[in-house]
Amino acid sequence: MKSSLLPLPITTYAPRHYFCKRTSMPLDIDGNLDKPFWHNAPFTDDFVDIEGDCRPIPQKRTRVKMLWDDQFLYIGAYMEENQIFATLTERDSVIFQDNDFEVFIDPDGDTHAYYELEINALNTVWDLLLIKPYRDGGPPVNGWDIRGLKTAVHLNGKLNDPQAENRGWSVEIALPFASLRECDRNHSNPRPGDIWRINFSRVNWQLESTESGYQKKIDPSTNQPFPEDNYVWSPMGIINMHYPELWGYLIYVDSFTPSNFSLSIDEKVKWELRKWYYALRNFYAIHGYYFSHPSSYAKQTHSEIEPRIEITTKTFLLSYPISNHYMIYLNEEGRVWFE
Repeated sequence: MKSSLLPLPITTYAPRHYFCKRTSMPLDIDGNLDKPFWHNAPFTDDFVDIEGDCRPIPQKRTRVKMLWDDQFLYIGAYMEENQIFATLTERDSVIFQDNDFEVFIDPDGDTHAYYELEINALNTVWDLLLIKPYRDGGPPVNGWDIRGLKTAVHLNGKLNDPQAENRGWSVEIALPFASLRECDRNHSNPRPGDIWRINFSRVNWQLESTESGYQKKIDPSTNQPFPEDNYVWSPMGIINMHYPELWGYLIYVDSFTPSNFSLSIDEKVKWELRKWYYALRNFYAIHGYYFSHPSSYAKQTHSEIEPRIEITTKTFLLSYPISNHYMIYLNEEGRVWFE
């Protein structure tokens, strides 16, 4: 049975990066970013539309700060907003049905076993573990919780009140490494120089004012709410956050911030292998089998490398040597690893 075509991102591979400084200052977590704890942490670049440059720049500004210590990764986000809207109060509700802020983390960058966290202006949380992306058949583990998670929300305005002078809302999150290291290949806390994959998303619905607050605007052509807007830190080139290979780079540093960042050869090869993964997946969707001679399909992949391909009836394995010391592998489930 043939599978469906895999939607392809339309983007130049240039994930954003952030140098995350170590802090020794304790965090009094209340959701407010205007305090000494955050003064040494720069904001990220402004969020853009999830599809990238092909879409207009969001009118409502969103930015993030990050710090870390021996126990936590700290995230502070500020969202400009004149309509502060939230309704869901039960943990692990589908929070993106409200306006929300979302975090996606893959500690070891293999695109499997990663975390998603969503939070609304009521400080209601949905945290889940993805065994692998949905495109690769991965189910979400909704019953998984980030043990020791700390979150808080601060409103610069009033919740669900169209008459208020609303300016925005902010979030503080303390993510314990004791939970996050579960999905790290070494099952260890980060050290200076370590790099994780991370991205952030902000979901905004089109709203209209009512006597009791806000409601989603209805598209008369479908009788359903208009589609939500998705703003992200590192653009995806596709309306789907579950392409972890496109997330940004979180680089752990001490107090010193390097002047520049460049992709390692490992990361460059991983992206080139990913192009072959897309091509093989979609070839199989059309023909019901995988091609096995990369030279015949190199032009279609637009890849700069020609890997070795091993296939069976329903599986494939891509490999490419980095040096005499190790190889990079990527299989039909999208997982990448080194040996």
